[in-house]
Amino acid sequence: MNEQRTPFGSHALELLRPGSFRRYIIGSLISDTGTWMQVMAQAWIMSTLTNKAILLGLVNLCAGIPTILLTMPGGAAADRYDKRKILVATQIWQIILALFVGWLIVTHRIQIWQILVTATLLGICVAFEMPAISAFVPELVRYDQIGAAIAMDRSVFHGSRLLGPSLAGWLVTRWGAASAFFANAASFIALIVAIISIPPRKTGTEEEEEQRRSGILEGFRYLKSDRIMVLMVALIALTTIFVFPVISVMLPLYVRNLLHLGADRLGWLMAISGTGSLAGSLGFLSISRHHRFQFMTGNAIAVALALFGMARSNSFPLTAASMGFLAIGLSMNFALANTIVQERAPSPLRGRISAVFGLSFFGLMPIAGLGIPGLADLIGMRTALTVAAAIFGVGALIVLNGAGRQGCEASCEGASETKVPAEPAIVP
Repeated sequence: MNEQRTPFGSHALELLRPGSFRRYIIGSLISDTGTWMQVMAQAWIMSTLTNKAILLGLVNLCAGIPTILLTMPGGAAADRYDKRKILVATQIWQIILALFVGWLIVTHRIQIWQILVTATLLGICVAFEMPAISAFVPELVRYDQIGAAIAMDRSVFHGSRLLGPSLAGWLVTRWGAASAFFANAASFIALIVAIISIPPRKTGTEEEEEQRRSGILEGFRYLKSDRIMVLMVALIALTTIFVFPVISVMLPLYVRNLLHLGADRLGWLMAISGTGSLAGSLGFLSISRHHRFQFMTGNAIAVALALFGMARSNSFPLTAASMGFLAIGLSMNFALANTIVQERAPSPLRGRISAVFGLSFFGLMPIAGLGIPGLADLIGMRTALTVAAAIFGVGALIVLNGAGRQGCEASCEGASETKVPAEPAIVP
């Protein structure tokens, strides 16, 4: 196929031409920036309300329970119904939640239980948004552009982490945490406008449409039959349990209690993490199909070493360097795993398969948010980080080596021979 000989990076440049994908990616950049502003502001608010890491993890638990319960129905809805309508509805729901929390902060009524309730409501929203948007992006491009589209989507998501946390730190310092929530509410409008401007997907064959109406568990059955998909889910699950809590839950207390720094430095660390994630997503564009497994192994080692560096750090520069390397490895491995899954997933089942893949991240976050943070309360944060680094490093190497280099590469090559449409499912 001539498409397979096209340089991977050239697909990314082609995607920036006027069309559905470009409209989506611009709206996503604005919306994601607002989301990261709220993430940083909420983490800071929680750290002012409690010094217990496990309570910070409880926020993820409340968000994760409805996500676990509703993600598979959300994936089935994404396959069966118009993904655009699902995405617009979830954006409006998030606007309402952001305005509500911002109002609570302005009126000095914010309490931990209120954050837990809104996190639960947000979890319901994510259960439908995550599989819908994961299956929506590949429909905007040709099959041979799926990898580049995912890499660019991840690059925009992580690039927004450069702007969001630093802007939030600036806003929180000058006008209070509520301003970040209000800014996030406004940012969703850009993505809503972009999604509305995109036409519906083309109707598939009778067999494809029938497959879209099949049962919720069909995604599980298909994924279970594919060894490489199982490997990708296992790797992301390990990452979720032992690595992501450090960034998503423990970082505010790490900055406040171990480095003895304030909200501005927390914002800078999150921005540095965003820089590393952006570098990993962009670096993914240059990785050939034949070298994916080697890069995933190297990234896993780098992530484990970065976690250990944070465990031993007493200074901002060393922590910042560790966060940068950590983010590069995580971003590249997540993009590689997601791309392999999306390339191998048949279009009528992509929503449900995306839901299963997403459960290895969003579904496990409740457990992860209590595991390592709870361990940190018992044995100390530095010791807990060391334990997490060791378990993740060993576990990731076992998982990746278990697949076998030749088996992984052969399976990935086989995916390119699958019968797929030459044109995108949505006409620009």
